Order: sequence, then structure tokens, then C-alpha cells
Amino acid sequence: MKSSRFDPIILTLGFAFLYIPIIILVIYSFNASRLVTVWGGFSLQWYAAMWSNQGLMDAAWVTARVGVLSATLGTVLGTLAALALVRYSRFPGRTAFSGMIYAPLVMPEVITGLSLLLLFVALNVDRGFWTVTIAHTTFTMCYVAIVVQSRLLTFDRSLEEAALDLGCPPVKTFFKVTLPLIMPAVVAGWMLAFTLSLDDLVIASFTTGPGATTLPIKIYSQVRLGVTPEINAICTILIGLVTVGVIFASIASKRAEFRRIRDEHVALRGTV
Repeated sequence: MKSSRFDPIILTLGFAFLYIPIIILVIYSFNASRLVTVWGGFSLQWYAAMWSNQGLMDAAWVTARVGVLSATLGTVLGTLAALALVRYSRFPGRTAFSGMIYAPLVMPEVITGLSLLLLFVALNVDRGFWTVTIAHTTFTMCYVAIVVQSRLLTFDRSLEEAALDLGCPPVKTFFKVTLPLIMPAVVAGWMLAFTLSLDDLVIASFTTGPGATTLPIKIYSQVRLGVTPEINAICTILIGLVTVGVIFASIASKRAEFRRIRDEHVALRGTV
């Protein structure tokens, strides 16, 4: 099918719509003027002011801890869920289990946040750091399950069978054979979960409590009073961290795929 000459134009407009506001934000984070819409020259003063803003730093530290912990828990649970869905096609309650895994993907965040809030209230749990972490783990694990499941569907199980035939226990086979081969998908799932946790505002606003204000909530509360250059500075740092993380995950995934192809070629040569 021949592509239309308008396709590059539409693609360019789409990328411009997505990335020009981000570029403007990054540029104005180096603005010497306090007015975010008036360029007053190049300056790093707002980055220095950001580091001295204790409220922003506390919120950033809470967000980082919640993101790392929830992404790690979500990756473990999501990987186990993906293994259960792919390896065990028939077990009681499989339909309900898969439905609960996929539900957060299509459910509005307001509904998810409200339901978790009602759950914590019913259990008489004080809302704070751990409730936000549990909430983020709940909705990030389904994304990890989808990513890992797509890798397991194309996984060559003959490698596991060979290890089992040679006397390797099932648990050791998983850690020595299965996990290294699906590690690129696991790392990608962790990065996706961490990014989603870093970005979340709605669910965190329902489940947070005193002393557990995340960075998106802090930024939103300050933006309502007016955008300051400090917000541009910390948003620029977040954009940089996410970009570096995505690049690192992409490089790690490509290297792991290259090693897998190389090992398969070596194994094939050994059988010839």
C-alpha cells in the first residue's frame, strides 16, 4: 500500500503537538526572569532554588521511594501473574483471575483510587506512604503482566525441558534458564511501572495522607497558585531521569537480545 504524501506532515504535527510544550518547559527552566512567559536570559538560579525548597525535595524523595518499591513489588507480582496465565491455561478461577489482572488497564483512575480509598477506610488503615505504595503496586502490576506475558508467549520451552531432563530442579531452572531469557521484558516492565508511579496524580491523591505528599500532588497544588520557575526546573529533571531510564532499558534489552541470538547460534553450531 502506497503511503500518502500527507503522512509525514501528519506525523510531524503529531510529534510537534507532543514535544514542543516539553521543549518550551525545558528552555524556560533556565530563564533568569521570575515570569515564566518572559525570557530574561540564561540562568541556573531556579535549579539552586529548587534544591533549597524543602517541600519539593521531601515530595521528590517520597515519590522516588514509592516508585522504586511499588515498581519492584509490581514487577514480582506481575511476572508471577504472567507465568500463571501462560503456563497454566486451565485452573479454577482463571477467567476471574485474568479479568482482575486486566481490569486496571481499562478502569478509570478515579474509580481505582476511590475503591482503594474505601478499602483502606473499611480496614481502618491510616493513609500514608504504605497505602500509596500498595495502590501503585495494584495498578502497575497489570502493565508488567502484559509485557512479560507477551515475551512468554514466544518463549522456547525446549530450553527449560532440556534443563529439567539434565536434573535441574524446577526452581533452579526458572532462575538459571527462564528468568535470564525473559529479563529484557522484566526490566522493561519495571521501567514502565516506575514511570507510571512517578507520573500518577489521581490514585495517589485518593490514598495519600499526612507526610506522604508525592511530587505530582505537590506540583499540582503549587500550579493552582501559579507556575513558578522552580516547577519548570524540577519537571526538567524528571524528564531527564525518565529519558535516561528509557535509553538505558532500551540498550539493556538490545544487548540481552543480542546475547540470546549469539548463544542460540553457538548452540546450533555445536549440534552440527
